[in-house]
Amino acid sequence: MMTAATDVVVVGGGIVGLTAAVTLQQRGARVTVLAADDPADTVSTVAAAVWYPTHTDQDPRVLRWAAETHTELGRQAADGVPGVVDRPTRMLLRHPYAGPPWWAEACGDLVAEPARPPYTALLRFTAPTVEMTPYLAWLRQRLETGGGRVLRRRVRQLADAFATAPVVVNATGLAAGRLAADPAVHPVRGHLVLVANPGLTVSVRDEDDPAGITYVHPRRHDVVLGGTYQPGVGHTAPDPDTAAAIRRRCVALVPELADAPVLGERIGLRPARHGGPRVEVDPDPAGPAGSRLVHAYGHGGAGVTLAWGCAAEVADLALGG
Repeated sequence: MMTAATDVVVVGGGIVGLTAAVTLQQRGARVTVLAADDPADTVSTVAAAVWYPTHTDQDPRVLRWAAETHTELGRQAADGVPGVVDRPTRMLLRHPYAGPPWWAEACGDLVAEPARPPYTALLRFTAPTVEMTPYLAWLRQRLETGGGRVLRRRVRQLADAFATAPVVVNATGLAAGRLAADPAVHPVRGHLVLVANPGLTVSVRDEDDPAGITYVHPRRHDVVLGGTYQPGVGHTAPDPDTAAAIRRRCVALVPELADAPVLGERIGLRPARHGGPRVEVDPDPAGPAGSRLVHAYGHGGAGVTLAWGCAAEVADLALGG
């Protein structure tokens, strides 16, 4: 049992759960996070963690989350928050350019230029990038400094969390498929290769590469090469052929990577959901009278892109705003 009163318990210690917890605390709530794994061991740490609404359908609410998150991460980059950097980004298109993408207003500085074949256009914009290991540690420290806590505890059913607090936020990612009995939740396997950084500072993405999703995202000491997007694939076993193919595509896109030593690879399962993220109050929380259950899961590969905007809505719902 808890030794201190808790107003809200957040189940899940990844990027969605921790940003929700910090936002709730900023609004005056006493918050406890229950995490099956240490935040440093969640799928969030595997993410390339670049602001971009990948495989996210156009939706006014999602656009708002993306814009608010872009603004917040930009502010954090300016303030020197660990792991957050605003990077110039180039996105190459192969399909006919018909105007700015639906998410363009969220980043605010997108410019389109002609491009040489096989590309049809080059989009330039600023995208915050996040190195997740130091960033998740910073979020946890921020929460704990404010009096919150993160406890390692695997929740077998969401109703059990009401023993800790009258308000529960379900930010359990893939586990929400079972915990919320939601058949729309499914894994999307992602495979990344890490190489030493030869001095790159610009992120590059080939949006329409027919061989697979291709992107090059530099960080301080390495470069994230990607990748794969495999819906319904639920294993994380290494695949040397896939890793080699990713590296070939990325070297073709950015030739400066040709001699960059491979440092490792990362494989994770994005917590996707058919129909998009579920962020809402559950009409049947299965808790005691007066309890409230708020769902916040299904962000797929856009968790970092939507996290802070989504967290603000979760706080509104959780606190009755």
